[in-house]
Amino acid sequence: MTISYWISDNWIEIFGAVTGIIYVFLEVRQNLWLWPVGIVTSAVYIWVFFTHKIYADMSLQGYYLVISCLGWYWWARGREQGAEGRGQGAESGELRAKSTGKEKLAVTRLKMRTGIVLTMVFSGLFSLVWFVLSEWTDSPVPLWDSFITSLSVIATWMLARKIYEHWYLWIIVNIVSALLFIMRGLYPTVALYAIYCAMSFIGLRVWRRTIGL
Repeated sequence: MTISYWISDNWIEIFGAVTGIIYVFLEVRQNLWLWPVGIVTSAVYIWVFFTHKIYADMSLQGYYLVISCLGWYWWARGREQGAEGRGQGAESGELRAKSTGKEKLAVTRLKMRTGIVLTMVFSGLFSLVWFVLSEWTDSPVPLWDSFITSLSVIATWMLARKIYEHWYLWIIVNIVSALLFIMRGLYPTVALYAIYCAMSFIGLRVWRRTIGL
């Protein structure tokens, strides 16, 4: 098989991988444009995962479409400045002042109560998705597909709220995903998730410098 033939046969997946790389670069930079790029990437991978019978990840891309719209709204809206934002009792770690009259949503650390709730949500979602894939689909990898999907749901919500620890979840997701996609022969996507993993470590370092600003 020639390179040109392989590219023509896999151009949709390659396009999704390229937009995915742009997405994670914008994520590290905390750039608002990560959300529209993420919407495009998710739309592409709905088709890619459907054709390769990775059904939970396909459904996850639908979730990404929804949470990307919410994240876009949350990041763009920020919070209006006012007495609450300036008062002594304001939550100093959550918002960053902007000269436009709004306060920008800033990076925060994961609170224990939120972490407990998210752990419970992950456990319930993982069990449900695993059962559905095992009993009602022909998925060849129901366990790992369910794990990746459930953890990604949590990580994406944390990203939309700019919670720093979401990067640790992405590191786990990216490593497991790369191994799964090797098994399924999705090599452009394997390269994408390897880049995702490297960028996750960079994101940890970059976001750490902006916590509470």
